[in-house]
Amino acid sequence: MDELADAYAYPPLAGDAHWLRANMVSTLDGAAQHDGRSQPISGETDMRIFGTLRALADVVIVGAETVRQEGYRPARAREAFAARREAAGQGPAPAIAVITASLDLDFSLPLFTSPLVPTLVVTGAAAPADRVAAAAKAGAEVVLAGDGSVVDPARVVRELADRGLRRQLTEGGPRLLGQFVAADALDELCLTISPMLTAGDAQRIAGGPSVAVPHRLAPASVLEEAGFLFTSYRRI
Repeated sequence: MDELADAYAYPPLAGDAHWLRANMVSTLDGAAQHDGRSQPISGETDMRIFGTLRALADVVIVGAETVRQEGYRPARAREAFAARREAAGQGPAPAIAVITASLDLDFSLPLFTSPLVPTLVVTGAAAPADRVAAAAKAGAEVVLAGDGSVVDPARVVRELADRGLRRQLTEGGPRLLGQFVAADALDELCLTISPMLTAGDAQRIAGGPSVAVPHRLAPASVLEEAGFLFTSYRRI
């Protein structure tokens, strides 16, 4: 675990700086999912890296559709990372921040009722008042990151950083990652390349409108195990 944690350590963050990294998996032919979920194209080492990236983060940012499809649960405290998190001034586990305009979520799920640290629901100022009240009643912290019904990705990053959540990790889904890319808010992409072919019409790792000029990242690391490639690219 220490070796992986060192390999994926966040860069030093001075002052009020923050760092948003994404963790995604893709097949050789570009599919980010199979039958609507990422788990079938993942593997054992990919899941170890998934756990490591979570254990290093202050907050895990995820879209509401991914919460529904993947059955998200609260992040758990992991003994192997306890000393590292304490030394970094972090709590026992990262918070989960769910990005949602409509707040169409089941607030009776453990993600909201029994997390180690309160789950954040990030929405716009025009979100339905009854759903905002339901989120708060369930114990979630509601964060406004948009003036209307649309959440502003760049503002999401700033609002979370203002709460001390500066080491940020997004696990998707593809539409949310596409929004961060379009807003030029992404600092790092951790991409697992799965040695599989699926064909079909599955989503890519990032969706939505294309950017005017492609964003270029620099390779930071490449690891391999069991045919999977574990890559990291950082903002130039």
